[in-house]
Amino acid sequence: MSTATPFKISRFPVPEIKDLPEDIRTRILAVQEKSGFVPNVFLVLAHRPDEFRAFFAYHDALMEKKGNLTKAEREMIVVATSNANQCQYCVVAHGAILRIRAKNPLVADQVAINYRKADITPRQMVMLDFAMKVSAEAYAVGDDDFETLQRHGFDMADAWDIAGIAAFFGMSNRMANVTSMRPNDEFYSLGRGA
Repeated sequence: MSTATPFKISRFPVPEIKDLPEDIRTRILAVQEKSGFVPNVFLVLAHRPDEFRAFFAYHDALMEKKGNLTKAEREMIVVATSNANQCQYCVVAHGAILRIRAKNPLVADQVAINYRKADITPRQMVMLDFAMKVSAEAYAVGDDDFETLQRHGFDMADAWDIAGIAAFFGMSNRMANVTSMRPNDEFYSLGRGA
């Protein structure tokens, strides 16, 4: 059951689920059925249906695909870069998803605060270093960055995935901040055990 909060979830209008186009309403209700609540990102972005569809199509292409990056590692990228972009919504929401996917609340919280001090593998550290470089100074990415990734078992497709996730969530972080998107209260306790 959703916890009521007196705070607005966006500075822009938030449509009622019943008033949304059928495909968007169906997706939101499916998420609600699975998680027990509707993450505010769905409601806030539904303000612009065409952009909602494009956003979630690209999100799913990056985050749900099979590959050399685990789902937990993909979430690590989101959490670390969202911290750098000071996106409260994404750090809180994806921190919760990372706790669940990594089955490790400690590492998720460490990555959310400072991945450089987190209990992660050297491979994951290199992955996050590259993601952070893409996030903060993509213009400086060079061949040496790809060589470092390769030495740690990442191929060019993996590099594209890391870069794509960092870049996509850079946009997401900025929109979350501009809209003043509020994390759902439910995210704070997800994946923390009984």
